[in-house]
Amino acid sequence: MALYLVQHGKSLPKDVDPDQGLSHEGVAETERIAKVAKDCGVNVKSIKHSGKTRARRTAEIFSLALNAGADIQEVSGIKPLDDVAAFTETINAEDDVMLVGHLPFMERMTSFLITGAIEKPVFKFQNSGIVCLDKDPDIQSWVIKWTLMPYIG
Repeated sequence: MALYLVQHGKSLPKDVDPDQGLSHEGVAETERIAKVAKDCGVNVKSIKHSGKTRARRTAEIFSLALNAGADIQEVSGIKPLDDVAAFTETINAEDDVMLVGHLPFMERMTSFLITGAIEKPVFKFQNSGIVCLDKDPDIQSWVIKWTLMPYIG
């Protein structure tokens, strides 16, 4: 069972698109990462996203690639500055859920689950990238199982 955290794909500037939908590059990178994830056997039961256009579109691309279209939904509590600790109360390690959101929330969520504090960064996200976390049954702590990012280096 796993928790997949995804930062939305690259978006258009606000002066070009007030809703800041995905750019062509953002769509292409998200499609590429989603295909690699599918080819590696990633299986999610549901995909949840913030209400922002760029997160919704990123979630849709992952849903199509991972065949998770039946359970994609907008959720509250994962906007950029939302309370990470409050949201973690809703996470079930058994759910195989993908959360698609924003910085700094995704980085803070990862830090909080791993260290118990949002101030101790443990991973630097990239647009369209996935961080897979799992709860170790022996120690009942979250660990980073793997990551998949658009760029290495």
